[in-house]
Amino acid sequence: MSTKEVEKIDIQTAALPYTDNLTTIQADDLKLAQLGYRSEFKREFSRIETIAFAFSIMGVVASVSSTLVFGLVNGGHVGMVFGWLIPCLFVMFVALSMAELTSAMPTSAGLYYFSAKLAPEKYAPLACWITGWANITGQVTLVCSIDFTCAQMITSAIQVATDGRIILSAGATYGILIAILFSHGIVCSAATSILARLNLFYVLINVGTTVAAIIALLVVSGDHKVSTAEAFTSFENSSGWTNGGWAFMLAFAAPMWTLTGYDSAAHISEEVAGAATSAPIAILVGVAGTATLGWLLLIATSFVITSVEDLLTTTLPLPMGQVFLNVLGKRGMLIIWSFIIVVQYVTGAAQGVDASRVVFAFARDNALPGSRYWKKVNHSTRTPVNAVWLVMAASAVCGVLGFSEAALSSFAGAAVIGLYTSYATPILLRITSGRDKLTPGPFHLGKYSTFVGSIAVAWVTFIVVVLFFPPGQNVNAEDMSYAVVIVMSVFIFASATWIISARHWFHGPVRTIDDKSRTSTLAEKNGSDMGIDT
Repeated sequence: MSTKEVEKIDIQTAALPYTDNLTTIQADDLKLAQLGYRSEFKREFSRIETIAFAFSIMGVVASVSSTLVFGLVNGGHVGMVFGWLIPCLFVMFVALSMAELTSAMPTSAGLYYFSAKLAPEKYAPLACWITGWANITGQVTLVCSIDFTCAQMITSAIQVATDGRIILSAGATYGILIAILFSHGIVCSAATSILARLNLFYVLINVGTTVAAIIALLVVSGDHKVSTAEAFTSFENSSGWTNGGWAFMLAFAAPMWTLTGYDSAAHISEEVAGAATSAPIAILVGVAGTATLGWLLLIATSFVITSVEDLLTTTLPLPMGQVFLNVLGKRGMLIIWSFIIVVQYVTGAAQGVDASRVVFAFARDNALPGSRYWKKVNHSTRTPVNAVWLVMAASAVCGVLGFSEAALSSFAGAAVIGLYTSYATPILLRITSGRDKLTPGPFHLGKYSTFVGSIAVAWVTFIVVVLFFPPGQNVNAEDMSYAVVIVMSVFIFASATWIISARHWFHGPVRTIDDKSRTSTLAEKNGSDMGIDT
């Protein structure tokens, strides 16, 4: 079989339909073999568990609680309500395009694999390299940002519980972050079957806590609410930027940070039964569900905020904690806040799994320093344990930025820029050089693919530019956004490595399976009528 024929199989049979004489898992493994990879994981994620995983990784109630400050500072009530709604509408275009690609090529390599297969042959390795490093940057900083805000939630609970007598320092918060990362390293190293079952618990507590928070805020607040007009139209610019419209756009950071990580469905696709169908469904349900619940929670929050200024001057690390304290009182706040902490903790655990699969896949293609260590799969758990601990260690290093006043905006900006750059690259290639290279999977956009993809790429380009800007017009070393530092550091490292060395030896995804022997054996065993020339 020639190289061109192999490449043809990689793309065109990626969307191979299941047939009656193939079990779901056998068909999944056959697809993976045709994509060039040997099956190394157990496919123990069902469709509902895959959806739960994609939904849980965005942790709606905890994410809204973590990022409320972006809307408050950059528009007040309008910043909260419409600063959430507008980006969510555009993110759906990104999710639709990603779901189409994932359905066609369900592999843990995910986005960088898509780029490699859709780019012009001459530039495929470079496209793969750029996408992979951008995705890893976003994945690691997202783990760090989630666990950092979880640490802030814990410090907020301690401060409220002690009536302000104990206010933990940045050093103590960092210590809590390290403890959370260590515990997540243990959880994320567990067997796939355990992780799959845990996600059902994750989604129940996530949705349950969100609904409970909405009801509690609206019911307990009684008549102490602002008018409907104020809740939806009151605009307050506390950002320091003189242009109100520009300040409002900075509020987009909140939903953009929340609506990240849904590519997780692609990265665990080698652990999913019926991946070509289940993974894209998980992406779309996860994004739509999170966007809807988050908006409803923010509307409820907007109604009970009688003074934006008072919230911005709170001594609590997260203003949402003050919202619950004002409405529910000390005891009520601590009860709901405890559940939110649990939601944020399990969100961090889910993101840790996602990030470790990306690291494993990139290392499997020999693209990381020390790849031979990070691509190892533990014999007992059948999970990439080494990759898990690399993610936790890298997140701990990023966590040092927690000593900055603008830590959250730095983490959020870096995560969004890294992840959405990796999202947009294969989508751009899909509607340009890869338009005729891809045979769609079970989920496809048909004639609307180019239209949807164009909007997705345009939106990502816009939001990446916005998030490179600092939160205020006049900044110093303490309150500047270090997102640009994180992203550019990785970009410079990846670019220098490519120019000096990688361009000579990195050729994109590395096949871990012999096309003739493995694919032929699977086809003969599971149904030669699939129409594959082996």
